[in-house]
Amino acid sequence: MQLLVISLNYKKVPIEIREKLSFSEEELKTAMQALKNEQGILENVILSTCNRTEVYALVDQAHRGEDYIKRFLANWFHLKLDSFKDYVVIYQEKEVVNYLFRVTCGLESLIVGEEQILRQVKASFALAQDNKATGSILNRLFKEAITLSKKVHTETALSHNSVSVGTAAVQLAKQVDVNFHEATCLVIGAGEMSELSAKYLSAQKIGQLMISNRTYSKAEKLAEKYKGKSIALSDLKKALITADVVFSSTSAKDFVITSDLMSEVKKQRKNSSLFLIDLAVPRDIDPDIIKFDGIELYDIDDLQSLINNNVEERHKAEKITEEMILLASEEFQDWLTGLEAVPIISRLQDKGMRIQQQILQTLERKLPELDEHENKTVNKLTKSIVNQILREPILVAKELAHEENAKEKLELFQKIFDLKQENVEEK
Repeated sequence: MQLLVISLNYKKVPIEIREKLSFSEEELKTAMQALKNEQGILENVILSTCNRTEVYALVDQAHRGEDYIKRFLANWFHLKLDSFKDYVVIYQEKEVVNYLFRVTCGLESLIVGEEQILRQVKASFALAQDNKATGSILNRLFKEAITLSKKVHTETALSHNSVSVGTAAVQLAKQVDVNFHEATCLVIGAGEMSELSAKYLSAQKIGQLMISNRTYSKAEKLAEKYKGKSIALSDLKKALITADVVFSSTSAKDFVITSDLMSEVKKQRKNSSLFLIDLAVPRDIDPDIIKFDGIELYDIDDLQSLINNNVEERHKAEKITEEMILLASEEFQDWLTGLEAVPIISRLQDKGMRIQQQILQTLERKLPELDEHENKTVNKLTKSIVNQILREPILVAKELAHEENAKEKLELFQKIFDLKQENVEEK
C-alpha cells in the first residue's frame, strides 16, 4: 500500500484549466464513491477549492494508482488526458504527509496562512468519511493534519499576518483608486467567500452594499447580517448599472456576467468605470468583457500580486510552522512504518494460540480425569505461557519495523518463526 497525491493547483495550473477540473460540492460525494470503486484505489479524499483540485489516495501500487486517478479525472470532466496531464503534480509516500500538512496549515495557499483552507479540508474529509471512502490510514492522516493546523493557528502568528482571499480582493480594489466611502459594492453569491467579502466591505464603511444570489432568501440573510440590500439575481442587470465594484463568487458552471449582459449594462452606465473581481472557479465573469472601455477585471490568480506588508513576521511564523510540520510528519511516518509489523505480529500470535489449543486438546485426551474447573485452569496457564514467550519477539518485530532495511529484516523474522506455514503439526 502506498500514499499518493494527484495535485492540480494554482502554482502550476492556470485558471482556464483549473475551472475545467473543479468539482461542485454536490459532485464530491459521488466522485469519492466512484473513485473508491476504481481498481487499486483503497481509500481517497478529494479536495476541490478555487485554488486546487487534489486527490489524496491510498493505492496498492503507486504507478497504477496514478494512472487510474488521472484517467478518472479525465473521464469525470469529459476531457482528454493530454489537455491537463502536463500540469499534474504528484506526491508519494513521505511527500504526501508533508504536503497535506502544509496545505492544511495554509503554507500552500495563495494567501499564506489563511484559515479558509482548514475548513475546506475538514469538510472534504468529513464527506469522505460519511461515504466510507476512507479507512484507517487516511483517517489518521487527515485527523493529524487538522489537529496540527489548529495548533499552528493557535501557537504561531501565521494567520495573524494573513488575509482571506475575500479580504485580499477588497485590498486589491483599494489599490486601484476606488473611493469606498462613496462606492456601491455588489457581492454576487452567498457562500463562504462571498460572506468574507461582505464582512470586510461592511467594515470599510462603504457607500452601499448589495448582495445578490440565485437563492434570494440567502441573499436576504447575508444582506441583513451586514446591513446591505438584497438583490434578486433576475435584477442583476439593474445592480450592475449602479455598482462601482463587483465581487463574484458563485458555484455556477456557466458565466453569471456574460459579455452580452455587460454590453447592455454599458449602454446605461454613462461611461462610469466598473471594477470587477471574479473569485469563482469555474469563473463567473466572461473574460471577454475586458474589451469594454472603463471595465477592469481581475480573477483569483491576479491576487498573487498582492503585496504582503508583514513579510518579516510572516517569514518567522512560516519557519516555526515548517518545524512543527517536520516533527508531525516524522511522528506520522513512525506510526505508518510500525503498521508493517502488525500483520506479522498477528500471525505470530495466531500461531502461538494454535499451538496452545493443540497442546490443550492433547492434554484432554491424555488426562480425561480432569474436571471442568481443572481444564479451565490448564487453559489459562498455557495461554499465559504462550503470551510470555511471545512478548519479547513481538517487541523485536515492532523495533525492526523502524530500522534500516526493515522489509528484509521482517522477512527474516517471519522465516525464523515460520509464519507462512498455515498448519502446525501436533507434537
